[in-house]
Amino acid sequence: MAAPTYPTRRPCHAGEMTGTQRWRVAPVPTLAKFAGALFLALLAVLSWDEREWLLLCSVGALALGVYGLRDVLAPVRLSADSAGVTVINGFAGHRHIPWHEVERVTVTERRSHGLRTELLEIDTGESLHLFSRHDLGAPLQEVEEALRELRPAADRER
Repeated sequence: MAAPTYPTRRPCHAGEMTGTQRWRVAPVPTLAKFAGALFLALLAVLSWDEREWLLLCSVGALALGVYGLRDVLAPVRLSADSAGVTVINGFAGHRHIPWHEVERVTVTERRSHGLRTELLEIDTGESLHLFSRHDLGAPLQEVEEALRELRPAADRER
């Protein structure tokens, strides 16, 4: 009996054998957030006598630290299987959305001030869930393709 083969699509993680695919935050941006928070905290300490700099650096360090903490507490931003998708909700919570509630999944591109931004959009009609490449740690077209493959045929018509 031949060994079964499973998709090797990156960065799908644990759960491939059950048909669940997960996309998580890339580690480099998370480390950069913590490094930036540490740098700003150091600047705040060095600016102890200058209240404006102390406040500015402290708020920046706190904000970057909180965003880095979110990446640690909820690294999986999107997961999907034949039942639906699970998206991050709030700071570190998750929300399961059955496929029949998903109206469309698409990658959009926006250009503004010489910058190009791509986002994966999951539209349920009542809510719109947006993910960047940094959120998912993978090229967005590959994630979109994987979601289309996981979606049951009856729900693809939507």
